[in-house]
This record gives sequence, C-alpha cells and structure tokens, in this order.
Amino acid sequence: MKDSMIHPVRIQDNTFRDGHQSIHATRMKTEDMIPIAEEMDDCGFWAMEVWGGATFDAMHRFLEEDPWRRPGILKKYIRKTPMSMLLRGQNLVGYRHYADDVVRAFVDRACEIGIDIFRCFDALNDFRNLETCVERIKANGKHVEGTVCYSLTEGHLGGEIYNLDFYVKKAGELEQMGADTLCIKDMAGLLSPYDAFNLFTELKKAVRVPLHLHTHYTSGMGSMTCLKAVEAGVDIIDTCLSPYALRTSMPACEPIVAALQGSERDSGINLNKLLEMSEHLEKIAPKYQHLLADQRLSIIDNGVLAHQIPGGMISNLTSQLKEMKALDRLEEIYKEVVRTRKDMGYPPLVTPSSQIIGSQAVLNVLFGRYVRISNQLKDLVLGLYGKTPAPIDPGLTARILKNYKRGQTPITARPADLLPPEMEKARETIGHLARNEEDLLGWILFPQTMEKYLLAKYENDAPARAAAAGR
Repeated sequence: MKDSMIHPVRIQDNTFRDGHQSIHATRMKTEDMIPIAEEMDDCGFWAMEVWGGATFDAMHRFLEEDPWRRPGILKKYIRKTPMSMLLRGQNLVGYRHYADDVVRAFVDRACEIGIDIFRCFDALNDFRNLETCVERIKANGKHVEGTVCYSLTEGHLGGEIYNLDFYVKKAGELEQMGADTLCIKDMAGLLSPYDAFNLFTELKKAVRVPLHLHTHYTSGMGSMTCLKAVEAGVDIIDTCLSPYALRTSMPACEPIVAALQGSERDSGINLNKLLEMSEHLEKIAPKYQHLLADQRLSIIDNGVLAHQIPGGMISNLTSQLKEMKALDRLEEIYKEVVRTRKDMGYPPLVTPSSQIIGSQAVLNVLFGRYVRISNQLKDLVLGLYGKTPAPIDPGLTARILKNYKRGQTPITARPADLLPPEMEKARETIGHLARNEEDLLGWILFPQTMEKYLLAKYENDAPARAAAAGR
C-alpha cells in the first residue's frame, strides 16, 4: 500500500448482482461469472455483491438455475472477499411482507450458503420492518449494513421531508439498531454531487460507523457524486466493471480508480486487473445483447431529475403499457407518478413501493384518478407496508379504503405483528414438492413460478407430481 494513501476509499463491486440487473434484466448466468470470479477476489474489493434484489426471482424464472446455489458456487472462487446481498427487510427478496418465521428462516439459510454482508433496506424507510432480519443477521455473526433509501421532495436535498435532518436522524436510528455500516441507497441517481458532499459531511459528524454510498448513473451524475462523497470522507462506494456500468447501473470502477490514483484516497486497486476482467464481459456481451435497452441514443435519462423514476420502474411501466396498447400515454404517466407519489406520502420509489405507485399511476391515467384502485395501494394506505414518510390525506384515505375487506382504518402497529406464522402451513400445502427448507422458502416467496421450477427440477419424481396435482 502506497505511503500517500492516508485514507483509501474502499470499493464494493456490484457487477455480479446490480450491474447485470440494471443492464441486462438480471439475466447473467453463474457460468459467466466463474471465469473471472477468482481474479476479482484478488482485486481487494471491500465486498462483492452477488445475490439478493431480483436475482432470486430471475434465476428460477428465466435462467432455470437454483438461486440458492449461486453463493456456494462463487464461494469456491471468492475466498477472501466478503460476499454481499441486497435484502428488502420484511419483503426479503419478494414483493410482499412475510411473517417473522419466514424472515428468520430465510436469513439463517442465506448465512449458511455464504452471505457475509446484508444490505438491509425498507422501501418506506420504516425501520420496524428491519428488526427481525437484523436480529437474525446479528445472531449469525454476520455484517448488517443499515440502509436509508434516498429520495427528494424538491429538485435538490432539502424541503419539508427529505432534508439533512431526515437523513441524519435515520442514520442514527440504524446505528442504534446495531448497523455495522451505514449505506445511503440512491437507487435513481438523484443525489447530486454537492448534495452528496453536504450529506456525507454531516453524516460523518453524526454517526461512528463507516459510511457507504450506493448510487446509479441514470441521471448522469453518478461518478461526480461519488467523487464529491469521497471528498467528504465516505468510506465505501459501489461501482461495477465498465461493461456493466453506466446507463441505469452504477458508475464504472475503472475511471474512479484511475481518478483517485496518487491521492490520499487512492483505492489501491490494480487498474490493469480491472481492464482484463472487463474484456471477459465484453466477450460474453453478445449472449445478452438482446436484453440491453437501446430505444434511446442517450445512455442517461435526464427525465429522472424531474419524475424520480428509477430505470427498472420505467421498464416495468413500458412493458405494462405495451400490453395495454397505451404506450403513447407514457409521458402522462410520468407526470401522474409524481402526483400519486405525493398523494401517498412521498414514499421513495424503490421495490415494492415503486411498483405500487407506478401501477396506480397507470390506472389513474387510463381510467380517472382513483376510479380503479389496486389492492396493493389499498394495503399501502392501510399501513400494511409501514408508515409513509408523510401522512396521507384523511379524505383520500377514506375513499381508497372504502369497503376494503382488509380494513378501513389505517394501522399503526409494526405490520409484521399482524402476520401469523407461515412456514408450517406452507409445508402442509406444498407437501412432497418441497424436498428441503430451501424449496419451501422459495415457494413461499414465489408460489406460482417456483412451483413450476420445482416440478421441472423433480420431474421424474412421481410423489412430488401427485402432491402438486392433489392441491
């Protein structure tokens, strides 16, 4: 390590998870990771993100791979670098809240298969939804990265809700919960460079644990934002190897490593090694080229600065509108997303709140505002996802929850306290189709698609087929 490196910035590589999720719809196969996994392990990354997010869904649904196997396979090659995953708190890697027994079992199994660092977040920044998973991660002796989802009320940091006080307070809450590191998760690339400098300057004063920045390149500000955060003293930043960087992914690792060389924040990572590994990704690129969004010349989305819609949410909206033969209304829906989000108390647009707000915005444009209301939005208003950053108008609440079978009065309790245990009932329902707890947990998370996957996995097993047919 060079004498000039007084406070080297640490880098987490996200190529094997968020990189291909952002660029190639989470379709990178494990077989294409193996050839460079050992070399990446030698780079000196703080961690490598390899699991979580949409990987569990995409692997069994599209790649015909057992999602539980990937961490173990990669662990044979990645022996020195901690492996990280993205965990949506009580949502785990699915799209609803799961009972505490499911959360505990999932976290325990994730620890067993090789996950070392858990980046835990909640879509509403309601940290009651992190309590159970944090308790189990700690019980397993693993690393908790407490995460605040970054959002804005105005064009820049400040305003009534998303201001410096908000983020400092949330960071303090996570530190009190036992977070080993603190991450600001900027999923839409909204954090501007000078706001990043001010934010991390204040966070450095407020908390003692190391600070981590996760940002996306969607708006074109990602690399500049990382550099200003580095100037403010951020300890860790997320990047990807350049073929899986930029666009709606993270900033590229190579130029940041080069820019910091010789400075007191020099990462110490060998630039030539990164270039060699990027060549491997270029060679396999044709296999995934059909998944790359290429309908626009620009690699950035300047519209995100106005509507705050992350890239993944835009692709979901586009797909939804194509099916409804209403793609020509996309610009209207962008504007309606802004209005709907405000109505719903300014939730950050991240899974699952992004899907809930986006789907309702589509309904509002096509059928009139709140003429048709999704059950997911009703659940959000009812409080079943947690407390929204700002209160929802009581009149609108009454209109949305009118005659709703799950209740008309919003709850104030921790949402998971209302969920009965799920594991035993699920075990009885799925029967012999689930050979082990991994199969059972997968089925609870994705009942329809995982059932199809398990039937194919055990296709020669007559009792399993009979059990599935008998349900």
